[in-house]
Amino acid sequence: MPAPTVPTDLERWLASNDQRIHDELFEFLRIPSVSARTEHNPDTLAAAHWLERKLAAIGFTAETIPTPGHPVVLGEWRRAPAGAPTVLVYGHYDVQPPEPLELWTTPAFEPTIRDGKLFARGSVDDKGQLWIHVKALEAHLATRGTLPCNVILLAEGEEEVGSEHLAAFIKGHAERLACDAVVISDSSMFAPGIPSILSSLRGLAYFEINVVGPSSDLHSGMYGGAVVNPAMALAHILSTFHDKKGRIAIKGFYDKVLPFPKAVLAGMKKLPFSDTRFKKDVGVKTLGGEAGKTTLEKLWTRPTLEVNGMLSGYTGEGAKTVLPAKAMAKVSCRLVPDQDPKVIERLLKAHVKKVAPAGVTVTVEALHGGHPWRADLAGKIFDAASRALHAAFGRAPIIQGEGGSIPVVVDFQKILKVPVLLVGFGLPGENAHAPDEWILVDNFRRGLRAIATLWDEYTK
Repeated sequence: MPAPTVPTDLERWLASNDQRIHDELFEFLRIPSVSARTEHNPDTLAAAHWLERKLAAIGFTAETIPTPGHPVVLGEWRRAPAGAPTVLVYGHYDVQPPEPLELWTTPAFEPTIRDGKLFARGSVDDKGQLWIHVKALEAHLATRGTLPCNVILLAEGEEEVGSEHLAAFIKGHAERLACDAVVISDSSMFAPGIPSILSSLRGLAYFEINVVGPSSDLHSGMYGGAVVNPAMALAHILSTFHDKKGRIAIKGFYDKVLPFPKAVLAGMKKLPFSDTRFKKDVGVKTLGGEAGKTTLEKLWTRPTLEVNGMLSGYTGEGAKTVLPAKAMAKVSCRLVPDQDPKVIERLLKAHVKKVAPAGVTVTVEALHGGHPWRADLAGKIFDAASRALHAAFGRAPIIQGEGGSIPVVVDFQKILKVPVLLVGFGLPGENAHAPDEWILVDNFRRGLRAIATLWDEYTK
């Protein structure tokens, strides 16, 4: 069967408005809507109102709705023919902090195109991908004066800090948000030129471990060897998290892990993936992790426990011989179906209590978490997405997993009880949470064409 094509009216409009689409995206990216920093609260609110105005300008009814944290922007277009389905599009307008600033080639909030890539904080995560949806909707309204289905667009401002208030918002507005499917673009393609539909996401359980010893830093010569060192105690605790084969050594950690179907695992082995290229891309000579598993299995189907950061003692220039009074580590677990972040919290705390050495006080605080997700990809929205991606990229998409977490996916599925389609246009190595974040300009343009085509395909 020949590949479908992007409708010519949409294609012409997107091509003729390409510069304006990018100019407006640059405006969006210049707003430093860093949800984790209170000093950026005015900027985050400004981004919400900016998006509200843009939705209203293309013909949506739009409003910015307060939450106990950052507001939700809700846009609605409900004038489709009788019997037409309703789709909810989700994205987020908040971004990660840009630090370390000195590692950006150009300023984080001054969008720049180099070598076919658009560099800026939020370019791929998620302002750029959210903007794809806004402009694809505008393409329909500008060329035809209508959409083939009803559309709700929901953009939150707290995704980068755990979406703390979004589940309550969805529950509180469930009747208003009722739909037939949810579509999210906040992920990556498998590789350049290879579009994909996500079938699974890992969940998250994030912790802070604090170890406290003496009442203040001590002279390491006068007290070392007699007083338990909190930094060494923390190092010991962390060293017990894995066995020699790379498996997590916390009792009960794997009890609820649901095996992936053999057909899915076999399909992974057929994907054009190279350990050699992967090592080169991330700048390492050897890979680690759980023995006996392929790299894609480790990334998509297996849980993890990683140290995200550590702090203790003197770390400035030169030498200062202290025995630190305290030590801290940030630790995260990526979870797979059917692990529960609350259960993992209980297991981790029990393990730390068991292995913590005497002479120090150890506390474990759970910061936030999210459930893992796995999709049943049978259904109208997934078939439509496959055809739309084929039209835009010239090849059928692959099915892949994702190692990261999008907590709201599970909330949408549980509360609204509808299928959730995850189709993203980033790429591996896009530095989504790091300096020099980027999105490939060609992927952005093809993403516009894919999403614009999706609505026609979904309503055939």
